[in-house]
Amino acid sequence: MRIKCSAVLLLLAGALLLSGCSHRSARVNVPPPPSIPESTPPPPGPGTESNVPSQPPEQPVVPQPAFVETGIASWYGPPYHNRRASDGEIYNMNALTAAHRTLPLGSIVRVTNVRTGHSVVVRITDRGPFIPGRIIDLSLAAAKAVDVWRPGLATVRVELLKTPAALNQGGRWAVQIGGFDDEQAATELRDHLARRYHTARVHEFASPTGNWWLQVRVLQDDKRRAEEVARDTHTPEGAVFLVRLD
Repeated sequence: MRIKCSAVLLLLAGALLLSGCSHRSARVNVPPPPSIPESTPPPPGPGTESNVPSQPPEQPVVPQPAFVETGIASWYGPPYHNRRASDGEIYNMNALTAAHRTLPLGSIVRVTNVRTGHSVVVRITDRGPFIPGRIIDLSLAAAKAVDVWRPGLATVRVELLKTPAALNQGGRWAVQIGGFDDEQAATELRDHLARRYHTARVHEFASPTGNWWLQVRVLQDDKRRAEEVARDTHTPEGAVFLVRLD
């Protein structure tokens, strides 16, 4: 009987102990979630598009060339190689140079083959070409760079990048006429022009290829007077070209 009472007392004590544990609360420190400012939208997730329009990057401003022309280019080498060019230098057909009739000597131009897209930057050191329909004569090296060498002729775009003098004012101008296969025909035209333009100096000279040329230097090398001579001069042999001397 005493054993039974002891067992009952032990069971009652255990029940009271469990009852007391069930009412005790545990304390757990849980950190708060990170906050996102309202002014900053959350980054888009995978597969979503942002509502913020993207700004295209600014494009660099490329200055427009001061002079652009399109026409036929040719090239020249021997017998002009190692001869003095119009600017006083010795012409080197392996350097990147060119001849142009009216751009100031020392100008830097970009020449682009219209068909192939190949370009080269050259310096104007000489005068020419003195063949109707052509706008620029390239050195051998420049002609190879823009695919003019093998065909001999090609359509190109000439863009003036830099020039040491103004294009539309000043300058020293003359008229060049030729080439003449017959020296007598060149001499007769020289005498005729000398009588007609009393203030002009008419110079006759032979080119390295063996034909004959005339150069008419008007008073003060004025462009307007040179244009008048070029417009009013007609010859059955050769052609007439307005040319800048400087």
